[in-house]
Amino acid sequence: MKDRSEVVLRVTPDSRLADEWALVLITQGLSPSLHHGARGVVLSVPAAEVEIARAGLAAYEKENTAPVQNQNRADHFASLIAGVSVAGVLILSHAASVRWKEAAPWFDQGAAEASRILDGELWRTVTALTLHADLVHLFSNAVAAAILVAALSSLVGGGLAVALLVVTGACGNLANAFIQGSSHIAIGASTAIFGAVGVLGTVGLVRRRREPGRRRGAWIPVAAALGLLAMLGTGTGRTDVLAHLFGFFCGAVVGIPVALFFPAPPGRLTQWTCGGATTGLLIYCWSLAVG
Repeated sequence: MKDRSEVVLRVTPDSRLADEWALVLITQGLSPSLHHGARGVVLSVPAAEVEIARAGLAAYEKENTAPVQNQNRADHFASLIAGVSVAGVLILSHAASVRWKEAAPWFDQGAAEASRILDGELWRTVTALTLHADLVHLFSNAVAAAILVAALSSLVGGGLAVALLVVTGACGNLANAFIQGSSHIAIGASTAIFGAVGVLGTVGLVRRRREPGRRRGAWIPVAAALGLLAMLGTGTGRTDVLAHLFGFFCGAVVGIPVALFFPAPPGRLTQWTCGGATTGLLIYCWSLAVG
């Protein structure tokens, strides 16, 4: 049960905002506590610290008057659609490779076979992202893609998020081919998924560093991204750990200029251009593979 000597100061559904409030109070030598309540995250302090805490938060908010850009429902819906669309493409591409496997040797033509990539068949770095070994492989990547692309879309927009997913995945496959050697063969979207994790980490880092009052927590997105890499990117058996690592690294590198050039999600024209170009790239790469 909550200590009766604690006094509630603020309640918010935004956990990041609650963390910032708590950090402000901690830097003042106070002892805030956070817990989840019915209306969101509750910030409270010991009764003896209430007046000092209120004054500290008021001063902090006065000094940091930059407007907070809140996404409306349409933005959240668009991010969700982007994530679901990517998952849908993965599912449909797998269904096509199974349904028409007699008509075209999809895996032979599209897998990230290092020897062929190094011989100039660079389209394989892209086509391999749409191929999966079985349903478990497919659905684990489809679910992860839906979640992470939606998260990335909320930061950079749906079209740019999809473009970054494919670009970082292709770069990761290319790096993997160079390092692993000519005998290596890889398939699956996980390289791109970890590319998205890397982009999320560095975009969050750069944006926090550029916002007054949030610099102390700038490391949090990178730590979260590294945590995801550690939890999801390693495994046993057929898990291609190096592909995950290269995807993550490529995403982390690409995320820095993205955050610098786009401090906020770009407009619709850029989003549609990125989404259309990415779709065209996928079609073009597969046309080269089966042509």
